[in-house]
Amino acid sequence: QVQLVESGGGLVQAGGSLRLSCATSGRTFRSGGMAWFRQAPGKEREFVAAISWSGERTYYVDSVKGRFTISRDNAKNTVYLQMNSLFPEDTAVYYCAASTADWRLLSRVELKAAHKYDYWGQGTQVTVSS
Repeated sequence: QVQLVESGGGLVQAGGSLRLSCATSGRTFRSGGMAWFRQAPGKEREFVAAISWSGERTYYVDSVKGRFTISRDNAKNTVYLQMNSLFPEDTAVYYCAASTADWRLLSRVELKAAHKYDYWGQGTQVTVSS
C-alpha cells in the first residue's frame, strides 16, 4: 500500500506563491511517476504536473507552464509543487497521485490521465483571491 498526504494549501492573493508538499509512505515504484491534479468546484479533475521517479522527466498542463514547478526528494519521500504568480482560476483542491505503471511504456497523453494513477491523497485546498 501507498499513502499520500498533501500539505501546504491555503489562501493567497493573486500573484502570490504557495508550495505544496506530498509526503509518501509505503511501497515505492521506481518505474512509475508522481503527479498533481486539481479539481475546481463544478469542474472535472484536471492534470497539473507530473514527474518521473528520477526527476528527469517533468510535464505540465499549458496553463501552468512557467509558473509551477514540480520536483521530488526521494530521500525524503516527498513530491513538491511550487506555485508562483497564482491566478484566481488556480483555485481548486489539489491532489497528489502515484502511478505504478511503467512510465517508459506510457505516452504523454496517458501519463496525464487520472486513471493511470493508482494512489491518491486526500487533497489540499488552494484559494487565490483577486
